[in-house]
Amino acid sequence: SFSFFNRYFEILKWQNLAQVIEKISIGKATEQVLSALTASIFTPNGIGEYGAKTLYFKKKEAKKVIFLNLICNGIQMVLTIVFGTLGLLYFNYKLPIVSTKNILLLFGLLALICGLLFGLKKITIKGYSLALLFEKINEIPRPIHQKNIVLAICRYLIFSHQYYFLFLAFDVELPYFLLMAAITSVYFLASSLPTFQFLDFAVKGSVAVYFFGLLGVNEWIVIFISTLMWFLNVVLPVLLGSYYVFNFKSKWKS
Repeated sequence: SFSFFNRYFEILKWQNLAQVIEKISIGKATEQVLSALTASIFTPNGIGEYGAKTLYFKKKEAKKVIFLNLICNGIQMVLTIVFGTLGLLYFNYKLPIVSTKNILLLFGLLALICGLLFGLKKITIKGYSLALLFEKINEIPRPIHQKNIVLAICRYLIFSHQYYFLFLAFDVELPYFLLMAAITSVYFLASSLPTFQFLDFAVKGSVAVYFFGLLGVNEWIVIFISTLMWFLNVVLPVLLGSYYVFNFKSKWKS
């Protein structure tokens, strides 16, 4: 059920954002999300998903579809960074692996990067700039943004707690916040590494083995749970999406 709702909330997110172009049904949103996921399985960081979704809309809307997909994935990445950073700080507080000095240096570096990006937002490269990006984001009605954020938070809580309950099922007894801190840290660090969807279990599994190893969790339990999460949340949806891919007969709309 966790896997179903994880993908269902992603479908709701896309249905919500796609209405900027045209209103689509849950069925259409499901087809577009699952077929795009299948198309992206062998592309770095799922980049093939962006091109796949454009096939369901008119050619003139291609840039807008890609932009909306960026918004759809972007909010999920922002949440992964926010929760992951909080998780890392709590984990490091309980099990110090990085010195306070290095943490402060890291935050100082991040603040510097953010400051530079804000200062350079009007610089244009090939007709694009951060100022233009913010302008385009603001063109999307606020209720759509608000719903996108709420759905993204729900989705994050679902798949992170799926991980949590699987550990409980394997009799891993650790304090809730410490276990969740490890889970959010794993998702944050694993998502920052370049990878392919079909290798996702190996990347997340490797990071998870390190973090949960510090908590004394058997590495084979960690590997099994990471592989099971990958199977339930990637492999099964891809198999369902392959049905839509093989039955996609219409050409790109003119």
